[in-house]
Amino acid sequence: MNLHEYQAKELLKKYNVPVQEGFACSTVHEAEEAYRQIKNQFGSNFAVIKAQIHAGGRGKGTVKETGINGVKVAKNLEEVTEFSKKILGGTLVTLQTGPAGKVVNKILVAQDMYYDGPSARKEFYLSILLDRAKGQNVIMYSTEGGMNIEDVAHDTPEKIFREWVHPGGGLLPFQARKIAFNLGLSGEAFKNMVKFVTNLYNAYVGLDCAMLEINPLFKAADDKVIAVDTKMKLDDNALTRHTEVASLRDISEEDPTEVEAGQFNLNFVKLDGNVGCMVNGAGLAMATMDMIKLSGGEPANFLDVGGTANAQTVEAGFKIIMKDPNVKAILINIFGGIVRCDRVAAGVIEAYKNLGNINIPIIVRLQGTNAEEAKKLIDESGLKVQSAILLSEAADLVKKAVA
Repeated sequence: MNLHEYQAKELLKKYNVPVQEGFACSTVHEAEEAYRQIKNQFGSNFAVIKAQIHAGGRGKGTVKETGINGVKVAKNLEEVTEFSKKILGGTLVTLQTGPAGKVVNKILVAQDMYYDGPSARKEFYLSILLDRAKGQNVIMYSTEGGMNIEDVAHDTPEKIFREWVHPGGGLLPFQARKIAFNLGLSGEAFKNMVKFVTNLYNAYVGLDCAMLEINPLFKAADDKVIAVDTKMKLDDNALTRHTEVASLRDISEEDPTEVEAGQFNLNFVKLDGNVGCMVNGAGLAMATMDMIKLSGGEPANFLDVGGTANAQTVEAGFKIIMKDPNVKAILINIFGGIVRCDRVAAGVIEAYKNLGNINIPIIVRLQGTNAEEAKKLIDESGLKVQSAILLSEAADLVKKAVA
């Protein structure tokens, strides 16, 4: 589950991680009030207006309707009003959103961190994620933080440092000091960085994060170390341990079909192909997608109905797949182990009748418990559903459907 910047910062504060202060706003009036509070609290006329969407590159991104960037520095109340009007409700397009962009429903009005001038501050990069190859969390960091970190990783990869953390021991004090040293810090800034990294790692583990990125990680003129921008992704499987965090989910940022699939406990990911697929089991789903590719088609989705597929889940899967206008055929590939194939076949027939007129080929491949009975049910149903038992048979039918 992805979080907005303002949500992630509030969580980090609970772990004593210093962050850029600000207020999340849904209206221009709220933004104006937030600016007044920031001005009174920090004594600066400057404030940063940041679009809140689940995507990076907001500073370089552009709002379609107004042509303004997703991050702007306002010098006074008038500019706060102007920028808020031009960002709120607009569609922000960044490299990560693609050309469709994302609608901005909230902005963050935050304190300006750059009033001391470029000579008095420094931007770093730091992120924590799981290195699956090593089976350890890895802290990636660089002296070259900011909007061009992707260029740094591509052009000068030697400037990206890595520190792996053994799961048994956690982040050790010498590792935090090593990170601060590699970032070229000394004195009070060194001590503050050690505390920052230690507390940030505690937040990563304590919140069951899948990814935590701070960019830029800011060293101010007074040597304070502060998280200016934060991206946080939580492990969905651990949300039962964080009920208060689960409530922060913003479904408006997610694909509507994936949200609908989640309501039926379907594991669904939308893709760009022309063959919809419905499978039980993630491994079989991946193999099915490979088979579709080899047959000349392109998977339109990943859909795992799990081991307890019934008429309701099959019908829900049908409806979700058919919302995609690019789908030219649907392949249902079920291995009957926990679930009997004849029960799935009955569910397919019932779903087909309930949905009414379906104008695209439907191929059902059932194998395992009661597979022959299932094939007989489908063949005798009188519906335009093609059945197969062997994977090769299903592949041939898919090939004909997309030819």
